Amino acid sequence: MKTLKDMLAEARQVVPEEGPAEVARRLAAGEKLAIIDVRDPDEYRDGHLEAAANISRGFLEFRVGTAVSDPSTPIVLYCQTGLRSMLAAKALKELGYSTVINLQGGYQKWVQSGLPTVREVPLTADQIQRYSRHFLLPQVGDKGQRKLLRSKVLLIGAGGLGSPTALYLAAAGVGTLGLMDGDVVDITNLQRQVLHTTADIGKPKVESGTRTLRALNPDVNVIPLPTRITVDNVMDVIRDYDLVVDGSDNFETRYLVNDACFLAGKTNVHGSIFQFEGMATVFAPGQGPCYRCLYPTPPPPGLVPS
Repeated sequence: MKTLKDMLAEARQVVPEEGPAEVARRLAAGEKLAIIDVRDPDEYRDGHLEAAANISRGFLEFRVGTAVSDPSTPIVLYCQTGLRSMLAAKALKELGYSTVINLQGGYQKWVQSGLPTVREVPLTADQIQRYSRHFLLPQVGDKGQRKLLRSKVLLIGAGGLGSPTALYLAAAGVGTLGLMDGDVVDITNLQRQVLHTTADIGKPKVESGTRTLRALNPDVNVIPLPTRITVDNVMDVIRDYDLVVDGSDNFETRYLVNDACFLAGKTNVHGSIFQFEGMATVFAPGQGPCYRCLYPTPPPPGLVPS
């Protein structure tokens, strides 16, 4: 009769292991990995890897196809300490999944390594209703909505580009929005800058913008930043955000934001507009060129209308 020790020894003969640092590196590099947490749902809710789908060990063989449709996709399994997932990995190998890896030391070692984890917070009844249309979308769903609620986005500019962007991000449930603008509302802004009203003329844009966004969605933590982005504050300002949206209207700021995002490894979503024409570009570090790569030098002053 085989003991647990015997079964684990057999599994280790066919299942490779990778430590938390290596798995984290591969995820950061954008490798196509399927991460599966084989613990029970209550363990998963208490904390898990953000990229992980939860399929309890007892249901893995029956449900793995819903998470991994292509048997050639690399799969990383983990449990609390790496024992249950080792046996589960062997079972998947026997089912024909070609590349199955066990997370060495499991979730416990991942946490001890200081790597990021996510804890599920139950959605309120109001949130379930508010975001119900997102739950119907396979590209968002429950997991995507929870990720939105955990996300932090910095908006540079609360004007023609920043206003609609801020409204839609707040409506979608992005949990933290930093709203940065050093200007006050002018009457000429009001035909397009929809965060502000006539009563806000002369007031800081971040003041009226914050009030509008909080009224739209109380879930959102709006952080007003009534100042301009400068070389002295840019790194400190962007540090705590997952994503930066650049809605500025001058080249000096665009190059500054680009360079800071490149150095900090932050994704920079850039937009610009003139009359009825506009463009939007996502500059993701390590996944393509940056703004300065496309436009090495700004145009001469006065050449480009604003």
